[in-house]
Amino acid sequence: MRSRNVLVLSFVLAALGIQLAAQSPTYGVGHRPTAEEERAWDIAISPTGRELPEGHGSAVEGARLYVQKGCAGCHGAQGSGSRAPILIKRADQSGPMNSIPCLVPCIRDATVIALHAPYATVVWDYINRGMPLGREGSLKPDEVYALTAFLLFKNGVVKETDVLDRQTLPTVVMPNKDGAAEAPEWKPKTPRLVGYP
Repeated sequence: MRSRNVLVLSFVLAALGIQLAAQSPTYGVGHRPTAEEERAWDIAISPTGRELPEGHGSAVEGARLYVQKGCAGCHGAQGSGSRAPILIKRADQSGPMNSIPCLVPCIRDATVIALHAPYATVVWDYINRGMPLGREGSLKPDEVYALTAFLLFKNGVVKETDVLDRQTLPTVVMPNKDGAAEAPEWKPKTPRLVGYP
């Protein structure tokens, strides 16, 4: 009987040891984010545009900003022909896309963001979060609206005189509005890409 009690006690202690080992120390690094920090990081914009800030911009203003903010330095004066991804579909697509190899992923004329994104808010969101390279997040909302309007205008989606803001941007009908890829149906414990082309 005594050996049985020792065996049970050994199992209990072993289980406690495993549980304690699984709890890693915190090392005193980092902190729980404050509500203000969480709000600052929560900048995703949905297709409805509910999260868009106040502001406005037109393609005319965006054309000036495209030069002033250095967009042309990476994407080319015409929105193509440089090392960074194509932003404006080229009128003549018979020649080489870029004079130098483009960065991966290489954006083609048919997949420029202003044509390929299913919602105009995607274009705004990308510019707001990711541009200009090295100074991401430095553009003011008015500048992001204007650059978005410029790219949409140059790709034939909106008129040059259209003013985009938090009300009008989500109403822009994108050429690829019905082409957004949907996530395949997935059930737990099954491979994620089964039956997905």
